[in-house]
This record gives sequence, structure tokens and C-alpha cells, in this order.
Amino acid sequence: QVQLVESGGGLVQAGDSLRLSCEASGRTFSSYHMGWFRQAPGKEREFVAGIARSAGTTYYKDSAKGRFTISRDNAKNTVYLQMNSLKPEDTAVYYCAASSRGLYDTWYARARSQYDYWGQGAQVTVSS
Repeated sequence: QVQLVESGGGLVQAGDSLRLSCEASGRTFSSYHMGWFRQAPGKEREFVAGIARSAGTTYYKDSAKGRFTISRDNAKNTVYLQMNSLKPEDTAVYYCAASSRGLYDTWYARARSQYDYWGQGAQVTVSS
């Protein structure tokens, strides 16, 4: 069992930056691939970014490329999402998730069904 707790959300203006953190407790964090998803009101939860457990491979939603950076610190059991140049359309609840699956590629990273554990979410609101 893994418990995930997000932090770092808030209200910012367009163009600002935020860094989300997700701290894991329970079983060995380094054995999990980690992902960030988001869900805006009235929309489905969508993939934002993913990072393999080795931290050697990362994946991003197209609209996040060049603006968002996912990273992890296995010594701190924490995964981060650095978000720069935020836009109003980035407004959503952001969730981190952990996957124990062996394979983690561009398809698996984007699939919600591949993740076993989810955090409670952190609200990010970007005003124009």
C-alpha cells in the first residue's frame, strides 16, 4: 500500500509558476513509476506528465512540453511537477499517481488504468 499526498497548489496569475509536490509513504517509492494527472470541472481526468522509476525517462502531454517538468527524488520519496508559464486552461485539480507495473512507455504512462494508487488532489487555479 502506498499513500500519496500532494501539496503546492494555489491561485496564481497567468504567466506565473507553481511547483507541486507529492510525497509517498508506505512501500518503496523507488519501485514505482509516477504520474501527474489533472481534472478540470466537467472534464475527464487527463494525463499531464509521467516519470519512470529509474527517473531516466519522462513523458508529457503535448500542451505541457516546454512548460512543465516532472522530476523525482527517491531519497525523499517525492515527485515534483514544476509548472511555468501557467495559463487559465491549466486550471484543474492535479493528482499524482503511482504505478507498480513493469512496463512503462509512452502508452502506459498516459493510461489511468495503469496506476494503482492516487493522491487526494491539489487545486491549481490560474487567473487571466
